[in-house]
Amino acid sequence: MLAPERRSRPDLIAAAAVVLVVVVLVVVMWARSEARSTTSVQAATPATPLVGATSVPTSLTQIWQAPSAATVAPVVVGGGVVTADGSEVSGRNPASGDVLWHYSRDLPLCAATGEWNRAVAVYRSGRGCSDVTSLEGSTGARGPQRDSEADSAVALAGNSTYLASVGSSRMEVWRSDLVRTLEFGAVHAPVNPNSQPRTGCTLRSVAMSAQRIAAAMSCPGDQGDRLSLLDPSPEDPTKPTERGSALLGTTGARVIAVTAERTAVYLPGADPRIALYDNSATLLSSFPLADAALAPAPDATHELVEATTATASVVTWWTGSAVVALSADELTMRWSLPKALGPGAEMAGELLVPVPGGIAGISSATGSLVATIPVDRGNSSVRRAIELSVAGGVVLEQRGGTVTALK
Repeated sequence: MLAPERRSRPDLIAAAAVVLVVVVLVVVMWARSEARSTTSVQAATPATPLVGATSVPTSLTQIWQAPSAATVAPVVVGGGVVTADGSEVSGRNPASGDVLWHYSRDLPLCAATGEWNRAVAVYRSGRGCSDVTSLEGSTGARGPQRDSEADSAVALAGNSTYLASVGSSRMEVWRSDLVRTLEFGAVHAPVNPNSQPRTGCTLRSVAMSAQRIAAAMSCPGDQGDRLSLLDPSPEDPTKPTERGSALLGTTGARVIAVTAERTAVYLPGADPRIALYDNSATLLSSFPLADAALAPAPDATHELVEATTATASVVTWWTGSAVVALSADELTMRWSLPKALGPGAEMAGELLVPVPGGIAGISSATGSLVATIPVDRGNSSVRRAIELSVAGGVVLEQRGGTVTALK
């Protein structure tokens, strides 16, 4: 029988060193992994589906309140209300505010919204607002995720078919499985060089429909802002298809709404007006805002995505001081409501619009006042839109970084 192989001291040291390196690598990978830095607690039972309200309440009282600085409007999905603040996303019982599920990362939230019956949370990493997670609204179970290049601040815009993440230098559009259907703007490592139709531009305002994305931007060499109309899902997502483009003749333009055939853009200036463009970005018509009090203040800041609400009959736009209602199909002027605080939300066939001291019930079709429900907002001094959502019989208000439930 052969004698066992003799192992020298250097061999043993080398073997121990290899084992140590492997252990260190495993520990480092675990410490840096998403699983190590994630807390996910799902609901014990799915949230109960909501039943639509049959009437608008005559009085409203606060029933709960929660911080939600990462949302711009109350998110209602899967039978619950989703709040997002700091690093945590929570699904809550609409009637009590109790947390049904929660999800958190060791990264700060950039933005969160609801789409495809899921909460979509965007976290800031070393690549900007790039780390995206979707969560089932009823349970908090993790759905599709993605990680890609992004700006350090983004706004989210959805239309039930696509969801866009919009920054000042680039925009991405995703479908429901979070696969990218379009990238537009700055691309640091392009798969297809020279494929972007607009380079070096700064995105100022974006709106979208299932058929079209409208973007107002400022580009080098242009006199004033430019409107570009894009396909949300071109054949190659790295090669945007620009259906039309036009110079707007002014700066500070805001894209209000997009339909299958038209785009409405607010044009500031000495004669502030709303201009309508067709699908090739050809100007069809324009109309002035008859009352100067309806127009945004000249020095007012605005978001990359305007505060709007779409109903079957109108699209309402909060200008910063009023609500302007455009017809849902032609985007022509229907009615206006001065001194409104946000674009509103539908409940039991009425449009509820936040106003000083309460919520006005408005006929969407005519703009006539049905009733005003008193609401005590304390000493609230919110400068951005007060956005409303409805969860069954509960009315939700987003006031700055806080969601307030009223019933």
